Amino acid sequence: MKTAFVPILFLFSSLAAAADVQPVELHQKLSLPAGSTDKVVALTLDACGGGFDADLVDFLIEHRIQATIFATRRWIRRNPDALATLKAHADLFDIEDHGANHIPAIIGADRNVYGLAGAADLKQLKREVSGGADAVKAATGTAPRWYRGATGEYDPEAIKAIEAMGYKLAGFSVNADSGATLEKKKIVGRLKKVRSGDIIIAHLNKPASDTGKGMAEGLQLLLDRGFRFVTLRDAQVVPVGGR
Repeated sequence: MKTAFVPILFLFSSLAAAADVQPVELHQKLSLPAGSTDKVVALTLDACGGGFDADLVDFLIEHRIQATIFATRRWIRRNPDALATLKAHADLFDIEDHGANHIPAIIGADRNVYGLAGAADLKQLKREVSGGADAVKAATGTAPRWYRGATGEYDPEAIKAIEAMGYKLAGFSVNADSGATLEKKKIVGRLKKVRSGDIIIAHLNKPASDTGKGMAEGLQLLLDRGFRFVTLRDAQVVPVGGR
């Protein structure tokens, strides 16, 4: 569904006024210079829990594709070898905060998104954010600047709290694999529609899914079209309508 081009804070104010506040899915793109003809996109990969899609990461390394990795504390602890691989290619991979235990940034343990229960209150939400950040810093030596909550949906109250903690919230404009549930053909189809400035979201924690193969084929098509890839660490983003 298309949404208007509105700032996050305006969206927050509007939703907060509603009697029944609904979670916000943040849609963003890279902020590029006016008139730029540069073909540039940002690839972001979530490491929620589970394993490590080594084939996908090997493809990225072979083709020198930069990516922002949003890792949970849970994933970091369970995948030390995978973490070592990412750290060995720090020029390609920037590891950022995906929370401690993959809890959505919605307030109320009786509320859920895609079957995942939200934080009981703001205190638990802040522990989720800071716990993930501490794990990233301990693992990499660098404090994260960006945060992406589980499911990518946020209560307006949560947006305000996370930004007050000093983190930038990472949205996306192209959902390449729908939580690693799509078959290869559909993933490739979505990547074929990528345009300059897009922020792509996919996953690297489900090696048994079609994500690795679909992403490799789709990313190769983007390379063939002359696209280059950047991380979010030094990027500027703007809110946009999703698709």
